[in-house]
Amino acid sequence: MSLGLHDFDFELPERLIAQYPVHPRDHAKLLVYDRVTQSIQDCFFYELDNLLNPDTTLVLNNTRVEKCRLLFEDGKMEVFVLETIDPYCVQALVRPGKKFKVGKTISLAPSLRAQVLSISEGGLRTLRLSHTYDDPIFESFKHTPLPPYIVQNEALSEEYQTIYAKYGGSKAAPTAGLHFTPDLMQRIAKSGVAIEELTLHVGMGTFAPVKTERIQEHIMHEENYLLTEKVASRLAKSRHITAVGTTSVRVLESVVAINSVNVSHAFRKFNTGSGSTDIFITPGYRYQAVDALITNFHLPKSTLLMLVAAFVGLEEMHRIYAHAIASEYRFYSFGDAMLLR
Repeated sequence: MSLGLHDFDFELPERLIAQYPVHPRDHAKLLVYDRVTQSIQDCFFYELDNLLNPDTTLVLNNTRVEKCRLLFEDGKMEVFVLETIDPYCVQALVRPGKKFKVGKTISLAPSLRAQVLSISEGGLRTLRLSHTYDDPIFESFKHTPLPPYIVQNEALSEEYQTIYAKYGGSKAAPTAGLHFTPDLMQRIAKSGVAIEELTLHVGMGTFAPVKTERIQEHIMHEENYLLTEKVASRLAKSRHITAVGTTSVRVLESVVAINSVNVSHAFRKFNTGSGSTDIFITPGYRYQAVDALITNFHLPKSTLLMLVAAFVGLEEMHRIYAHAIASEYRFYSFGDAMLLR
């Protein structure tokens, strides 16, 4: 079956785009979908400890969002730093693009300049800065990179971090994890569910839009991850794995190694260490590591929506989303969640 970008489109009323999180965090709604019975159940996230498979291992992404959105001229000019190449050189998305031409030196602020060295696909600029990127001169210009569909509000910065965020490096939050509270984590642990952590630093591989109608032509950007040997060893013994977020899915499916096609999940092995992944999961993909998935409701035509469609099937994905819209679920980063099992 050849799928096009239009197959992943849907209409979403603007009122359902969440502009702020619910309080407490775990009072978000939770849509529960069973892949065997194809049933849909409306719950709340704080019920998760009673909804998880008792034999499962819950896998979290412990990355932390960096303040990498630099705003100048009262927000009229933006440098969104995606990667530090060397102390003076960064790769960034910029606004307005017409101002950042190759060879031009831009005055960002008094005593602060950036020279445009090159422009690559997607408008990504390589900039040489007048000061090292870690110089304190930049601190007053750095902001948390809230998604563009959220009204920018610095008060939401801490809300845009998971409670278990540890290692800085992400350009966006692993948003499925935003719903967890300390109390819920304790109840999940007491229920007997094992909890493990890995790290994937969220970048353009997660949020870059698909611009080709033939989805196979989309090129995923690489994102860096870490899976420790101890965690991998425990995951190999797990009979059931629930990934929290599409970022956790992408790490697990990138590092899993199956000895043969038809083996039991008891024989799963995971390659350990640090690396990068550009895995692109679309319908037709056979999941090998993940048995259940917790995720938010994603943008139309996004790679994240394609990953979900690969897990439940394209038609069922559209049915789930239609139910969520009809039931007034809140969408995107600060929105509600679903458990697909």
